[in-house]
Amino acid sequence: MSIINEALAPCSKCGQQHKVTVYRSINTADNPELKAKVKDGSLFLWECPHCGQVNLAKYETLYHDPALKVMFWLIPAGEISETQMKAITMHTKAMGGYTLRRVNDMGSLMEKVLIAEAGLDDVVLEMCKYVTKLEMLQKSVSAEQKEEFMASVFHFYRSEGEGDARILTFMYGLDGQMLGVNIGWNVYQDCAGILERNPQIKPSDGFEKIDADWLNSRLA
Repeated sequence: MSIINEALAPCSKCGQQHKVTVYRSINTADNPELKAKVKDGSLFLWECPHCGQVNLAKYETLYHDPALKVMFWLIPAGEISETQMKAITMHTKAMGGYTLRRVNDMGSLMEKVLIAEAGLDDVVLEMCKYVTKLEMLQKSVSAEQKEEFMASVFHFYRSEGEGDARILTFMYGLDGQMLGVNIGWNVYQDCAGILERNPQIKPSDGFEKIDADWLNSRLA
């Protein structure tokens, strides 16, 4: 079930505190309307009734989609209770077949939900991002842009088409702009093959934080 509370939060502009809705747990089976609000980020935004400033509400929440068998734990502080994590991990193991992930920010939670809905593997996608970045670095990134490009974060944006014609799009920031790059389904399949041949690049059974840093640590 979803757990919905209220909390006091200060406006980032005028400083006045107001009650905001806080979703400590989101179950898309109980509240399917919340899924769209997570995907577009609106669930974490609130408008100050005093000055009209739109604020970002940063709080911990557990996103649970029983149909897709995923749980994503948003922990803005980056810290997690080992006891709590083990308890939920054991509970989901009993239910069978769940993918558990930990994220530190709203954007990463949005991305994980989009990946799950597209029926894709986030570990394979991180390998796709890595391979695509290296290829772009060699072919289309100038020497002046190299440092900024390598520091940019690729985010999965969408999947279009079907079968071998499927196209995956990543978005990233460069020179103050949001840019996109498409990859073919063959790249996804090739990266899945790389991971199959390297079983050491594998998440744990718990709430792993799967991102570029995680992959780089496995490739080092």
